[in-house]
Amino acid sequence: MNNKKGNVFAIGICFFLFAMISFVTGLQNPMGIIAKAQFGATNLMSQLGNAANFIAYAFLGLPAGFLLKGKGYKFTALAAVSVGFIGVGISYLSGVLGSFPVYLLGAFVSGFSMCMLNTVVNPLLNTLGGGGNKGNQLIQLGGSLNSLAATIVPVLAGYLIGEVTEKTQVADVNLALFIAMAIFALAFVIIFFSAIPEPELEAAAAAGEQPKESVMDSVKGALSYKNFVFGAIAIFLYVGIEVGIPNFVNLYMTGAVAEGGLGIATAIAGSLVGAYWFLMLCGRLVGGAIGAKVSSRAMMTFVSTVAIVFVLLGMFLPETMTMSLLDAQVPVGMVFFVLCGLCTSIMWGAIFNLAVEGLGKYTSIASGLFMVMVCGGGLLPLLQGFVADKAGYIVSYWVIIAALAYTLWFALVGSRVNKK
Repeated sequence: MNNKKGNVFAIGICFFLFAMISFVTGLQNPMGIIAKAQFGATNLMSQLGNAANFIAYAFLGLPAGFLLKGKGYKFTALAAVSVGFIGVGISYLSGVLGSFPVYLLGAFVSGFSMCMLNTVVNPLLNTLGGGGNKGNQLIQLGGSLNSLAATIVPVLAGYLIGEVTEKTQVADVNLALFIAMAIFALAFVIIFFSAIPEPELEAAAAAGEQPKESVMDSVKGALSYKNFVFGAIAIFLYVGIEVGIPNFVNLYMTGAVAEGGLGIATAIAGSLVGAYWFLMLCGRLVGGAIGAKVSSRAMMTFVSTVAIVFVLLGMFLPETMTMSLLDAQVPVGMVFFVLCGLCTSIMWGAIFNLAVEGLGKYTSIASGLFMVMVCGGGLLPLLQGFVADKAGYIVSYWVIIAALAYTLWFALVGSRVNKK
């Protein structure tokens, strides 16, 4: 009974942690707006916090997997929430000190935590559910909370920031930072006192199991499959697409008119960006409902094509074509950018499914390599920011078009190839 109660608490906190992954990651979007105001950052520099957050995955993707395998769920989860608390705390200190480098350090450390949480939460929920349908159900519920948090954070941050002025600063979002730190602290206490099952560690200890293949041999084995190599590139670009579309909607809408922006209030822009993440939630629910009947390749082909159309409409519809949103006139093109959330929602699962097809025993190491490629969510927006500085916000979306063209090619061609 005690174990069951402990598992209930652990499941609950895993749901919160699932949400925290999006909450803390999503904060980098409005923090980019603050960086422009408080630290005088360019569009490129405003994406450095987001880049630092995602580049951390490149450093810790595989080590986090090894830590999980060697130390188990509980140890890795405790380490993840501890690092998360420290990372968000550093972000808070960056506002107190007024330091851009400290802000970047906070984003980087937070990225370590998000990588570790991503590595542990999915298999931990599956284990707590006893595997099978129940385990999958818990993961789906956690994923829904992940999308819900991603919907809330830009809206909350937008209202906390208010109108962007030269006085806008990190302190404006202290409430959001304090909420994150409190949840991390609570999570540590609950996980510490919860009995987390460790079936893999127990089985390995009982059998005296030793690895049959070295890590490098496993990596080489996974990379010998062309569909995985092409899929890893697709994941890199996909995460950049998912992050870049709403980030630059936010920057474009809140940017000063004199600098090529629309000069729209942060709260309104945040609400529209929040709608993007809400549509991702809707898309995931639809994808889950039809996933048993529609192939990953068909879904990926369809959403990549539609996303290209939506982005092109967002780019080429005249700025004078507007609609009323929360007492503001917003270009209709921004709505088409936001509609891309329906398309990006199912891309991760579809790409993963196509990329690991036929990998067999290399699937686990492939998952770790995929986590490394999440750094695309930091690097692609940097490129988009560079283009935005040189040629304007709308022109920067050609970066997104190019990335979507690759995901379409992967669905149609790259995912069909077999082992070298």
